[in-house]
Amino acid sequence: MRTSTSGRVGQYAALFAYLVFLAFPFLWLVSTAFKSPRELGSLHPTWIPRDPTLDNFSQAFDEQPLLRAAGNSLLAASAAAVIAVLIATPLAYVMARHRTRLAKAATGWVVVSQAFPLVLVIIPLFLVLKNLHLINSLVGLVLVYVVWALPFALWMLVGYVRAVPTDLEEAAAVDGAGRLRTLVSVTAPLLAPGIVATALFAFITAWNEFFFALVLLKTSDKQTLPVVLTHFIGAEGVADLGPLAAAAFLATLPSLIIFAIIQRRITGGMLAGAVKS
Repeated sequence: MRTSTSGRVGQYAALFAYLVFLAFPFLWLVSTAFKSPRELGSLHPTWIPRDPTLDNFSQAFDEQPLLRAAGNSLLAASAAAVIAVLIATPLAYVMARHRTRLAKAATGWVVVSQAFPLVLVIIPLFLVLKNLHLINSLVGLVLVYVVWALPFALWMLVGYVRAVPTDLEEAAAVDGAGRLRTLVSVTAPLLAPGIVATALFAFITAWNEFFFALVLLKTSDKQTLPVVLTHFIGAEGVADLGPLAAAAFLATLPSLIIFAIIQRRITGGMLAGAVKS
């Protein structure tokens, strides 16, 4: 009993330490966003601002086109997430239900492709987009995001498809439903939580992506939010810390809000699918 209790206490202590490790950067970012310039230069920083101010937020919007950049990021991330899911869903179904050598090879390639560094693929992608006249274009950036998100989307959705019992599809076929009707009416509703989760991760990845946007977008009117955030750092590497923290805090809010809204639906949908099967 003592061993079991001490082990559980150790698990909770490790979990708490991990949560603190994850939360520290965000909490410090929020604290910095509301501090005055005088407090930011203090040699004895505090967690809670002594004189909270919103001047950093107004200054951030005055110095950089944050709304336009956020619109570009929203457009690129949303389009990439939708297109990646539309392509990955039928491919994942085929790979999960038809376990041929080709499907196994494709699954292996999906896993291996995740190990490729961005620097390795940026030059070929740049040349391809240049030939297609898609440099400095959100369309070209969306295509890159789709290609980059597809392996991970496939990997996630294959697992969700395999979790759907084949007995349900066989029962629908016995009742006279065709392949398309079975996919739409039986399989797709059970895959909905997985599709939503995959789209969410694809959206967050594209929303936070910096390297591709920096290389492919040249003019300020096309730049995404992560690229615009770097403009708060001067030529000598000195950061305008208050406005930078305020803008970075605002940039993290969409991901947090979207996840908070749909996470209950994801869990509820997975439980409903499990009970139904």
